[in-house]
Amino acid sequence: MKTKAAVLWELNAPWSIEDIELDAPGPNEVLVKLAASGLCHSDEHLVTGDLPFELPIIGGHEGAGVVQQVGANVSWLAPGDHVVFGFIPSCGRCVSCSTGHQNLCDLGAYMATGKQISDQTSRHHAGGKDLGVMCLLGTFAQHTVVHEASCIKIEKDVPLDRACLLGCGVVTGWGSSVYAAEVKPGDTVVVVGVGGIGANAIQGARIAGAKQIIAIDPIEFKREKAMEFGATHSANSMAEAVPLLQELTRGTMANKVIMTMGVGSGAVIHEAMALTAKRGRVVVTNIHPAMEFGASVSLLDMTLMEKQLVGSLFGSGNPRSDIPKLLGLYREGQLDLDGLVTRTYTLNDINEGYRAMRDGENIRGVIKYD
Repeated sequence: MKTKAAVLWELNAPWSIEDIELDAPGPNEVLVKLAASGLCHSDEHLVTGDLPFELPIIGGHEGAGVVQQVGANVSWLAPGDHVVFGFIPSCGRCVSCSTGHQNLCDLGAYMATGKQISDQTSRHHAGGKDLGVMCLLGTFAQHTVVHEASCIKIEKDVPLDRACLLGCGVVTGWGSSVYAAEVKPGDTVVVVGVGGIGANAIQGARIAGAKQIIAIDPIEFKREKAMEFGATHSANSMAEAVPLLQELTRGTMANKVIMTMGVGSGAVIHEAMALTAKRGRVVVTNIHPAMEFGASVSLLDMTLMEKQLVGSLFGSGNPRSDIPKLLGLYREGQLDLDGLVTRTYTLNDINEGYRAMRDGENIRGVIKYD
């Protein structure tokens, strides 16, 4: 079939809206008509080369839609079902999945190729070339074919232009607080960077019972939005946050610091560690450039103060259980998905959406399809 998609042909180029050819799903695959896709910063990392995936590629990994067709071996999905995509597939059988770490499923090893899990070929084609798909999904398209391992079935009462946010930003941010940082009632938490992930790290910290949540961002609009999501204080830089934290905590500093900036930098890790209390934890959730191998950190400080520096992928969560759980919190009014969506766009407006993201105008932009 023919459909439209946003394709990246080369680094540092704009997204190109193309008519593409889409093959029928294979035996373990699903054809989905997209309803909405979030404009996550991770797709910008494709453009800049911070994530060295193979090109050409269809972007998008934060999507939701309606199943149109299923492969012969797919028994648990049917046409008409609503699904959210997990940006990391989960097989349910590998060591990571079977020990409760679906975010680290072995199938994630296929992501950088952008080809189908089952046979490493493409279902998406344009201009006589095979196209990869971001995170094995390619949600910057009206339709896509994905492996069943990437699908999470959801109830049909949830608006798909809100549900799509659970495919990456919401679970990643919320889980960074609840799972990776292990925020406890009464904790003081710092969230560095208030975008689609940071806003949800704030919500996760609030739901987990944090007493004080300090949001750090240089953009005033984002600091104001942070207060709506549950932050109690804000600062425009980590340096500015130091005296604020000293005052709020009587010098003990933050129990948890969560790094959710658009692009991470090893040069600022020491600043995050300086905000951290004895036996506190810094969680690195944001993407760093692939070729960055250094970080500025006092290892003596880590030893003497027993501070921890940990990484977190997909919020260290289990998407098959966490996505329905968080949709339940949304229904109950405990999790704000509506406030995350700053603007909606058509597929043709994708480059404007990413300009707005780069300029700090959006918490999350969302593409809505017909």
